[in-house]
Amino acid sequence: MKAPDNPNNPARTASPVTRWYLVILALFLVVTPPHPAVAQSDTGALVYLAGSANNALNRRMLSLLEDALGSSTVIRAFSRGQTSQDTTTPVIALGAEAFTRVRQEDKRVPILALLVDETFIDGYADRSGGSISGILYNPPLLRQAIAGGVILPQATRVAMLARPDTVEIYEPVTEQLPDYGMEGKIFVVTSDDKLIPTLIRALSYGDFILAAPDSSIYNPRTIKHILLTAYRRNRIVIGPSQAYVKAGSLASTYTPLTRIAELAADYIEDYRASGQFPAPAYPENFSIDLNLQVARSLNIPLPDRQDIITSVMEQLAGPEEAADE
Repeated sequence: MKAPDNPNNPARTASPVTRWYLVILALFLVVTPPHPAVAQSDTGALVYLAGSANNALNRRMLSLLEDALGSSTVIRAFSRGQTSQDTTTPVIALGAEAFTRVRQEDKRVPILALLVDETFIDGYADRSGGSISGILYNPPLLRQAIAGGVILPQATRVAMLARPDTVEIYEPVTEQLPDYGMEGKIFVVTSDDKLIPTLIRALSYGDFILAAPDSSIYNPRTIKHILLTAYRRNRIVIGPSQAYVKAGSLASTYTPLTRIAELAADYIEDYRASGQFPAPAYPENFSIDLNLQVARSLNIPLPDRQDIITSVMEQLAGPEEAADE
């Protein structure tokens, strides 16, 4: 039996135009995605993690990010094809390859890249309007140079090796060094067979070699020859990374993964609040690795690790005062 019409039913009394407005409003509420900064899972705010090829690193970073982001954030693994369903939830990418994998799927996806260097991520970040950023990993050259100066207080000249197409890596630091009581010179290696002769000229000029993460100069094939040549001329190499300290560089600053995860959590929080990431940056806090055996062999008295870090941070905070001392 058909129920009697209710004259007070709004659906019956509304005009056809009003009913169409109600239908459109209902559809709008269904299909409009949430604000990208507040996308939610069933149990909390959601973030995706695109891992690297190193499974041990992925597990370590997942654990650190879970601690840094807290229980209110759910981290899910980024899977191929998911951007067809979700282009608003931020993705944390571990390394350049992971970043590229996510970026190639959909350019609208907000990405926070970890373990990348400045030259890789800056261009993407500049063009993204705040939807792409990164926590930089390779130690900044100025910090490395100042650490070398703290270890060798008498050092005033810094030598750098570059290929013709990597000279620009060093140009900013050569302009900054005079503010810290040092000067720098770039020695260009024009071919493989010119590496050692150019290095010898650089060692004759500089109190130490400042090494950037430039694989065209510093790689497993060349590093032994570079370090032995420097050692025989009673010179040290600073950098290019923590791994090379084990090979024979005297020192390198580095950022612990815990610091990277903590800053990543701050970036995700900023994105949730504003819909934009801060610009790519290095974590302020860092550590330093030292090769004690090389120091002993060259009769270099090493300051305490924390004393080096404190001195570097003080100089970075006030170059004018550092140059006057």
